[in-house]
Amino acid sequence: MATAVNQLQQLDSELETILANFDTNYVWNYGSSKEGLHDLYEKAKREQWNASEQLAWDTDVDPESEIIPQIFNPLEDYAPFQKLNEKERLRLRHGQIALQLSQFLHGEQGAMIVASQLVGGVPWMDAKYYASTQTMDEARHVEVFSRYTREKLEWEWPINESLKELLDATITDSRWDFKYLGMQIIIEGLAMAAFGSMYKMANEPLLKDLVYNVMRDESRHVAFGMLSLKDYYKDMPANELKDREDFIIYSCELMRNRLVGSQIADAMGWNPQEVQDVVLQSKTGTIFRRMLFARVVPNLNRLGLITPRVRSAFEKLEIIEFENADPEAQDRELGLA
Repeated sequence: MATAVNQLQQLDSELETILANFDTNYVWNYGSSKEGLHDLYEKAKREQWNASEQLAWDTDVDPESEIIPQIFNPLEDYAPFQKLNEKERLRLRHGQIALQLSQFLHGEQGAMIVASQLVGGVPWMDAKYYASTQTMDEARHVEVFSRYTREKLEWEWPINESLKELLDATITDSRWDFKYLGMQIIIEGLAMAAFGSMYKMANEPLLKDLVYNVMRDESRHVAFGMLSLKDYYKDMPANELKDREDFIIYSCELMRNRLVGSQIADAMGWNPQEVQDVVLQSKTGTIFRRMLFARVVPNLNRLGLITPRVRSAFEKLEIIEFENADPEAQDRELGLA
C-alpha cells in the first residue's frame, strides 16, 4: 500500500494540469472540402516512419564531445567562461546541448497536445484526417528526443519559461485558428529553422539523422497550417484581426528573446543579465535568433497578416527583412522538397 501511495505522489509531482476550453466540431461532410489537404494527408501516410527501427540507436555518443562545434558557442568570449578549466568546459558543453534538445522535447509535447486539439476543433474532415497524422508525428518526435536526452545525453532540463508561456497560450485559446497560428505557423516555423541550423552544424550522426527525419514531418505540419488558413483572414473584421495581430506580436517578441542563456547562467552561478547580454550581442547568437524567423515571417506575409501594426513590430524586432523569403527554397536546400 505504501508503495502505491508513493507511486501516486511521484505521478502527481510529474503532472501539470491547465484548463483548456475550445470548441469541438463534428463534420458530417466526409468529402474533401479544403484544397490541398487531401494530398497532404496522403503524403503524411506515405512518410510515416518507425524511429525504433530506422534510427541507429546503437551509435555511441560522447555527450561532452563537440556534437555541435565549439566555434558556435555564443559564450566563447565571456570572461567567466574563459576562466573554466577543461573539465568544466566539457561539462558546460554537455549542458548546452542537453538544454537545447530538452527544449525541442518539451516543444514537441506541446505540439502533440495542440495537434490532438485540432482533430476535434477543425471544421473540415480532411483537416481532421491530417491533424490525426500530425498527432502521431508529434508522439514520435517526443519519443526520439526523449530517448536521445535520456540514453545518450543522460541530462534533461526543465522547460524554458517563455516557451512554456507560448505553449500554454496556444493550448488554452478556444479558437482553432489561434492553434494553427501559435503552433503550425510560429512554433513549428521556428522549430524548422532551429532544426535546420542544428542539422547543418551537428557532427554526431545519430542526432543528424534524427533531426532530418523530424524536419521532414515538420515541413508538412507548416504546410498544413498554411493550407488551412489560406484566405481565412482576407475579410476578417478589424476587431477580430486585431486579436490575431496582438497574438503574433506577443508570440514573436517572446520567442525572439527566449534563447538568452538564463538557465545556463543559473546552473553555472553566473549573472543572468550578463549572460543574456553576451548571448544577445554575440555574432552566433545574433545570427541564430534572427534566422529563426526566416520561415515565420514570409508565411505570415502569405497569409496577409503582415499588417501595418505587425510590420512596425517586426521592424523593431529586426525580422521584417524575411517577409519575402522563400521557405520552399529553404526546404530544397535541406533536401526536404
